[in-house]
Amino acid sequence: MNICVFLSAAELDERYTLPAREFAELLGRGGHTLVWGGSESGLMKVVADGVQEAGGRLVGVSVDFLAAKARKNADEMLIAGDLAERKALLLAKADAVAILVGGTGTLDEATEILELKKHGKTTKPVVILNTAGFYDGLKEQFRRMEDEGFLPVPLTDLVFFAEEPGAALAYLEGNAGA
Repeated sequence: MNICVFLSAAELDERYTLPAREFAELLGRGGHTLVWGGSESGLMKVVADGVQEAGGRLVGVSVDFLAAKARKNADEMLIAGDLAERKALLLAKADAVAILVGGTGTLDEATEILELKKHGKTTKPVVILNTAGFYDGLKEQFRRMEDEGFLPVPLTDLVFFAEEPGAALAYLEGNAGA
């Protein structure tokens, strides 16, 4: 399965890097392909290293202004002209999506896939790995949106919040092609 992972390229504390590395190793050992932003820095590098070292494939999609930071030994690397094209390519190459900790770019990518699911434009499973409670506030906001009628479908139809890497991958494996 090709699993797109949206996440930060920042250097982060091990409370974030260790669970991300565990998820990556599970992905690689499971024979899955990582589809990611292609960066050779920060958490993106941690995940790519983990997948590759565990036997998984790497498909990167960088963007022209970040191409110098793209991983050189990926199995495949595409360079998009802009961020919108990058997101479209990442999603086109993926069978499922995992969202790990990240900043505004990750949040943008997350909301895009959820908006596509809300409108029935994709059925790909989406999981948010809520490492160290990082996405607790987002989960609360989504629940409020659901409770107050802003979501036309149940939140559980859009995204699954996993607290552990193994639960995140199990969800994706159990719901791909659904």
